[in-house]
Amino acid sequence: MFKRIKILLDMIKFEHTVFALPFAYLGAFLAAQGLPPLKESLLILLGMVGGRTAAMGFNRIVDLPFDAKNPRTKDRPLVTGAVKDKEAWAMVIISGAIFFLAAYLLNPLAFKLSPWVFFVLLAYSYTKRFTPLCHIFLGFAIGIAPTAGWIAIKGSVSTVPILISIGVLFWVAGFDILYACLDTDFDKREGLHSIPSAIGVRRAFFVSAAFHAVAFFIFLLVGIMAHLGLAYYIGLVGVSALFILQRRVVSPEDLSRMNLAFFTLNGLVSLILFCFTAIDLLIF
Repeated sequence: MFKRIKILLDMIKFEHTVFALPFAYLGAFLAAQGLPPLKESLLILLGMVGGRTAAMGFNRIVDLPFDAKNPRTKDRPLVTGAVKDKEAWAMVIISGAIFFLAAYLLNPLAFKLSPWVFFVLLAYSYTKRFTPLCHIFLGFAIGIAPTAGWIAIKGSVSTVPILISIGVLFWVAGFDILYACLDTDFDKREGLHSIPSAIGVRRAFFVSAAFHAVAFFIFLLVGIMAHLGLAYYIGLVGVSALFILQRRVVSPEDLSRMNLAFFTLNGLVSLILFCFTAIDLLIF
């Protein structure tokens, strides 16, 4: 049983929850102006894990015909048969139920918005079929996290978490554009849409850099509006360094180290920004 669970978690790259989870807690810490209550913190974790697991499981199911043809994804567990369709669907349904339960236990607004959030999480899987703006839609889906974390604590919405969400949107869209460069030829051949397949890899790199510049300035504005201190801005300097380093390890001519840029460096972005925000709120 544990082996089956491990395979399922590998199928959805469970470890990549790190992209969104710190931003959910960033919103929660800002809403609480410090450490959020334990109950709400645990429910945020439950809701985030449930929502992302359902979304990724659904993505693997609906993308199965394309994953089977793509050399980069042909070894995914659902393609090889290591995971059965019914197992994947069971994971989506159970994870979705956990997501809705967490929202229900948080507060009325969280539960009221949960069906719309769940729709966005699942709808992303279809966007690549009809628009090169799929990267922005993914950014929107993951960008919900900080506002969701804020709502979990406050039971209401404010300007600061929405601004963070917009920053996350541009951050996610920027790195997803880079990652899509790996599939440019495949997407063109299969009639799928992405910014690299629409305008070329070199121009896509420029768009990605522009998106990350926008994300940086939005995060800077968040610090000003939320009256954050020195620790937050030190973290923001670290984030800008990661944005630059990302473009030193990959280029339009050399995509061989994309996994380093995509998974390692981008995973650090959300962790650094959350940790330094928490330090600012709890210590300074």
